[in-house]
Amino acid sequence: MRPVAVLGIGQTKIDEQWDKSLREIGGEAIFAALADAGIDKADALFVGNMLSPLISGQNQLGTFFSDWAGMWHKEAVKVEAACASGAAAFRAALMAVAAGEVDVAIALGVEKMTDKAGHDITAALATAADADYEVEQGVSFVGLNALVMRRYMYEFGWKHADFAPFSINAHANALHNPFARLRDRITLEQFEKSSMVATPINLLDASPVGDGAAAVILVPAEKLSARPGKPRVLVAGSASATDSIAVHSRRDPLFLSAAYQSARRAYQMAGIGPQELDLFELHDAFSIMSALSLEACGFAERGQGVRLGLENEIQISGRIPICTRGGLKARGHPVGATGMYQIVEVIQQLRGECGATQVTGARLGMAQNIGGSGATILTHILKLD
Repeated sequence: MRPVAVLGIGQTKIDEQWDKSLREIGGEAIFAALADAGIDKADALFVGNMLSPLISGQNQLGTFFSDWAGMWHKEAVKVEAACASGAAAFRAALMAVAAGEVDVAIALGVEKMTDKAGHDITAALATAADADYEVEQGVSFVGLNALVMRRYMYEFGWKHADFAPFSINAHANALHNPFARLRDRITLEQFEKSSMVATPINLLDASPVGDGAAAVILVPAEKLSARPGKPRVLVAGSASATDSIAVHSRRDPLFLSAAYQSARRAYQMAGIGPQELDLFELHDAFSIMSALSLEACGFAERGQGVRLGLENEIQISGRIPICTRGGLKARGHPVGATGMYQIVEVIQQLRGECGATQVTGARLGMAQNIGGSGATILTHILKLD
């Protein structure tokens, strides 16, 4: 397998984009990545998306976007892994280039979620849970996460307010990200007074959905030299793992086994340990997931992930900066595109393009994308060459 490097990146602002179609949103990210790469076409396109058949009435997104981008007669497929679809598309593109099947591959994550009513979106998202044993009983994803969070608080003695630093940090970082949806600072008081969604999860524990797309172009490292202003970024580690689709079927519902397994394999591939990472773009769809991810990936002991937020270790100047561009909580969570936004943001950090939220001297960054309530988890490590 040959080493793989990043040639270009592109993204759109996450918002309620009423005036743009799914085609236009995805196309913007593709064309932005091509422009950043200085090329006009690629050999293959891998599209990460979860909801297009249910929300936009459109399937076959590989051909849909290759047609729009003028990539006729090229390989193009859609990859679906619930909310981890973006990272799954990136991994597919990575393996194609690493294996020598193609020399230039585009990984695109795209989702348009605001053209349907909220209850329709909730129902569509629930299709990533166990249809027989979770959805049939009327539970939603926020409900599942609320049950996990309540049990975590009971087992380890934390209060709801102890989770506030995760949301406060995300919003503080999103202020400086022009592509983020929620660019406003929040306080502990606002967090504590926020409307309840599913006890103990309130509105400021949860990430907002939206319309958005992000793309990365990958090439063999041997064919890419560092360019002025754009240091060479390599993919150092890539791994995917699964757990039971239903939370209640897991040996321990308070441990993200798939996160542990995929991170362990990615660390081994990159030849590093968690202590060597400069930043971590984790999947903070709900604040409880931030704590569980930090624990599963080796940054905190069991039940102590919350402490990293309380002790300011997750801030830009902390031991392990997370959600440096706002995370899902404030940048937004267009589900099938989220994993690609995370990877683009790690690349921006390694290139030194993050302005006020730049992690000083960043050379190693990790992105972890979660599908369902921890059922499918992909971890990618990128490094500055």
